[in-house]
Amino acid sequence: MSAAGGAEPGQRAVPFYCPFCGDEDLRPHEEGHGTWLCSACRRAFSLKFLGLVFPQKQQPINQEEAR
Repeated sequence: MSAAGGAEPGQRAVPFYCPFCGDEDLRPHEEGHGTWLCSACRRAFSLKFLGLVFPQKQQPINQEEAR
């Protein structure tokens, strides 16, 4: 991981805390890539990056179509 906290090219970023209990003691889980085990609450979870989402530009309303 880079000093700025982002992932180096070709590597995955790691979660900093458990989304359920907030504990920071996370370890990779055996179930596969992107799965994590929280040592505090014993929950296993997975993370998946879905992509970037940008707001769509709204078209100006034509006054004649609105009538």
